[in-house]
Amino acid sequence: MSSNAITIPGVQIEEKPWVDTLHEWVTTVDHKRLGILYMLSALMFLVLGGVEALIIRIQLMHSHNTFVSPQVFNRMFTMHGTTMIFFVAMPVLFGFANYLVPLMIGARDMAFPRLNAFSFWLTALGGLLLYFSLVGANGLYGAGNAPDVGWWAYAPLTARAFSPGHSTDYWTLSLLVSGFGSIGTAINIIATVLCMRCPGMKLTRMPLLAWLNLIMAGMVLLAVSPLTAAQIMLLIDRYLGGHFFDAQAGGSAVLWMHFFWIFGHPEVYVLVIPAFAFLSEIIPVFSRKPIFGYPVMVAATVSIAFVSMSVWAHHMFTVGMNSYANSFFAITTMAVGVPTGIKIFNWLGTMWGGKIQFKVPMLFCIGFLFQFLIAGLTGIMQAAAPFDWQLSLSYFVVAHFHYVIVGGILFAIFAAFYYWYPKMSGRMLSERLGKWHFWLFLIGFHLTFTVMHIPGLLGMPRRIYTYEPGRGWDTLNFIISIGAFIQALAILVFVANLVISYFKGAKAGNDPWDAWTIEWSTSSPPPAYNFASIPVVASRRPLWDLKHPEDPDSRYE
Repeated sequence: MSSNAITIPGVQIEEKPWVDTLHEWVTTVDHKRLGILYMLSALMFLVLGGVEALIIRIQLMHSHNTFVSPQVFNRMFTMHGTTMIFFVAMPVLFGFANYLVPLMIGARDMAFPRLNAFSFWLTALGGLLLYFSLVGANGLYGAGNAPDVGWWAYAPLTARAFSPGHSTDYWTLSLLVSGFGSIGTAINIIATVLCMRCPGMKLTRMPLLAWLNLIMAGMVLLAVSPLTAAQIMLLIDRYLGGHFFDAQAGGSAVLWMHFFWIFGHPEVYVLVIPAFAFLSEIIPVFSRKPIFGYPVMVAATVSIAFVSMSVWAHHMFTVGMNSYANSFFAITTMAVGVPTGIKIFNWLGTMWGGKIQFKVPMLFCIGFLFQFLIAGLTGIMQAAAPFDWQLSLSYFVVAHFHYVIVGGILFAIFAAFYYWYPKMSGRMLSERLGKWHFWLFLIGFHLTFTVMHIPGLLGMPRRIYTYEPGRGWDTLNFIISIGAFIQALAILVFVANLVISYFKGAKAGNDPWDAWTIEWSTSSPPPAYNFASIPVVASRRPLWDLKHPEDPDSRYE
């Protein structure tokens, strides 16, 4: 008998008090709720980091501007960089991994639910510690003071002689705490993927999103650990008489750079590999074709992970390394472009000959493909050490890495929101508002970061709070700043879409995209237990097999 036939007249279900609901969310160990908490915290910090970016761009809108002081400018670009990498990009990608990986491999939850909750709250505490510095630190200028040493915090700027208050300590402790959270999440993802797959899901049948998050988690363990060690060494230098980074006492400022960038450049791939995962799930669905070259996609990702651990010092071509080191890091930096190019070829091969549906998730994926290609090409340009010598400290580099982070990773994150929001909420995001979001953000992005390459080539240094007129930078900086405000408007449209659609969006149903992975076989949003019975799979596209029993993929794998 259908449960719809059973009714009890006159019974009303009383809503829970909001305090009880809040308590359930704060104490939850459900991977889906923790994934949403990661995403909500990332969106909150995205707003804060975006405001800091707008302050930076207002200050640089024209020469000799006095919108903020040099001291505030230093705080803004320090907080902006730290926030966007550690408390926006990493948490939102961990959020998607938390939410989707168990659903896509047919598991009830993550392997260690309490560790999962502990890791999230460590990450959230790290972000709150960083921003508490605004009121809790007594910094270099004698007032409540955010960190002002850059997001890379090069020595000797972090020494107590140059940063005598506690602003640098808040920066150090926030990254130390959130780093332990990242390591906990990485361990959880690895254990979940390797140990909790449903019957029939061999490694060769896993969705690419699960594969790529497994590789990402392994990289987190390798990349975050040196940064954590460096933070501990910095605290020892500042308070226990250590001299790890004190050149006057036999230490080395360059040692800090090595520690930071052996985290910092693999970190780019820690962020971009989950973005690759989003494209690898979304492009096939909207091309109505299976992914082209599944084994090659996995092999290319593993290759990227290995090679990316040996490219970090291309950030240091200007510090005086010998020719052998420069040559080695130039070669590895160029080499990492090969497996990345293979992935772009595979996505284009998936689209080629497909019946492409230009829905909002697909629009953001197409934007990613073009912009990430440009980001890769400018990266290869800077892999040539003599070229990098000229542009390393210029706005050309700022444009390059924002092409990677914003034009690549953020576009993929937006695609993921539009694609999986119906599964998480049970409601469709507005297609009309989504297209407004896409086109506004695309235009703003190119006005800002495409144009930004030009002042870099004209010699504009990064990290300066003002500049002299008549150098050819004024008009370009004005255009760049206008683009930043257009991007901010696009983010407002996106947030409005999230909120409005949650209450008034069209009901999604279980499988609004006619997709093929098993998260779409359960209800939207999924129940606490995910699946009424553990699914059994026989191919990489189990829902295709279910919908087309006359032509299952399992026949060909």
